[in-house]
Amino acid sequence: MRVVLTDNTERVLLIRDTDLGLDPVAHWWITPGGGVDAGESDLDAAVRELGEETGLRVAASDLDGPLLVRAVVHAYSDKVVDQTEVFFHIRVPPFEVDTSGHTEEERLTVADIRWWARDELQETEDDVWPRDLEQVWSLVDRPELWRDGPVMAQPVEESTLAAEAS
Repeated sequence: MRVVLTDNTERVLLIRDTDLGLDPVAHWWITPGGGVDAGESDLDAAVRELGEETGLRVAASDLDGPLLVRAVVHAYSDKVVDQTEVFFHIRVPPFEVDTSGHTEEERLTVADIRWWARDELQETEDDVWPRDLEQVWSLVDRPELWRDGPVMAQPVEESTLAAEAS
């Protein structure tokens, strides 16, 4: 489950995550989100993950979506994760991120968190997951595409190992 978290100045919040098992350490930017706990809905997980990863406390009714669903394989130096990602959206005023809710693993692997403007995303050479974030972000302003059910995307692979091999 992922959240496209935008502010009212048209920026998106991204987290710079790492694969510490690679040398040199691999980095990529991701939207807030993560796993869904047993008995938890995707929507409830989105609310929980936003609080844990950013300090932003919201109600489930504050989120739009789901906008998009995709199958993705993430291959890291120590594991391969085959999962279904469900994308939600929320637009908020700019705020200062609070990382006090990070897990021990996040404290080790999160290298940075920052707001990105669209032109910065277009210009960066950094790896951003989803790789088609601009297209996913554009769905926010096209509710007719997801109002009756999320857009179903093609399966993808986003991998630190694939980046190392190229």
